[in-house]
Amino acid sequence: MRTKFFLAFAFAGATLASAPLKAQTSTWTIDTAHSNVNFQVRHLAVSTVRGSIGGVKGTIVQDEKDITKSTINASADAATVNTGTEARDKHLKSPDFFDVAKYPQLLFKSTAITGTPGKLKLVGDLTLAGVTKSVTLDIDGPSAPQKTPKGVTISGFSASGLISRKDFEFGTKSSASPTIGDEIKFTIDLEIDKQ
Repeated sequence: MRTKFFLAFAFAGATLASAPLKAQTSTWTIDTAHSNVNFQVRHLAVSTVRGSIGGVKGTIVQDEKDITKSTINASADAATVNTGTEARDKHLKSPDFFDVAKYPQLLFKSTAITGTPGKLKLVGDLTLAGVTKSVTLDIDGPSAPQKTPKGVTISGFSASGLISRKDFEFGTKSSASPTIGDEIKFTIDLEIDKQ
């Protein structure tokens, strides 16, 4: 009897030891009301035009043990582009640029996260007006989680980067293209809610 007990105990211990440890992950959703994309581009090499895009949605799966194993999938509503000038915004929504009727969303899907907290870089595929290219973003954050008065755990971070219009063929066929700089600087500010 005693021998059977020890054999059973040894078998159970071996089974636990050989079982793979399950990664500890948490799922977060982007709070659309407190998230947006801000961008800036040079006009005629003499001034800077700034704008924003809203309707940011998506999901982040965070690896609690190793943040570099986390993933991000997000989108933004191209029809919300706003530079403060109605005629310019209408042109940006046209087939010359965002072509919102055909491509209503900007899409981002992460492919890698490197570095350590405070010096993280986010690599992913950005789809802009139907063209997908890899981009690398510098991460500021994430901030320490905190609870809202309603008991929701929230956090946030910003991601900034630089893209070339020519790489994305963005606005390159527009008559306005020569007046617009090639480099577009942008920052994505996200507030996220833990599920």
